[in-house]
Amino acid sequence: MDRSKIVAIITGAISLVLAIAYLLLVQLLDFRGEMVPAPIGSLGQVLATLGMS
Repeated sequence: MDRSKIVAIITGAISLVLAIAYLLLVQLLDFRGEMVPAPIGSLGQVLATLGMS
């Protein structure tokens, strides 16, 4: 087997490992549940405290 084929196989294997790791990470983050937005009511108090209103 020549060098270019070995490099191609190793690159493909690394690509597959990264793709599977990415899919597992996305599934893990999705499993945590629905994202809850920050409360909007306290935003006005923070801006007033910082003098930005």
